[in-house]
Amino acid sequence: MKRSDVRDLISHKLSANRQPLAAIKWQADRKLAGTIHKQIKKILGASSLQLEDIEGIVCFKGPGSFTGLRIGLSVANALAYALNIPIVASRNKDWLKKGIKDLQAGKNEKIAIPFYGRPPNITQPRK
Repeated sequence: MKRSDVRDLISHKLSANRQPLAAIKWQADRKLAGTIHKQIKKILGASSLQLEDIEGIVCFKGPGSFTGLRIGLSVANALAYALNIPIVASRNKDWLKKGIKDLQAGKNEKIAIPFYGRPPNITQPRK
């Protein structure tokens, strides 16, 4: 797999009581905004679950691509808000394990903030 393909490979994992229920990976490429909702629906359906069954969200906060993090965390934050459930964001190698532990400890960040790994490169407007 080419390096550019790796950054666009997206995955969701659904767990209950630390037991994996389902997992899905797909090549998002530049279609993340149009595919993420479909993939969430697919993984929930594979486990016979509805959105209302989600009790908490753990997400990767970065570092990563600006657009990918922005889209993924926007969807995660919107779901947490709409479902009135806790959300935690973590990073590094064991981000999922740490995030699950934080959720079980009652942590709720309310809003998951991305970590880009470097200051933003903001283009100055043309005059």
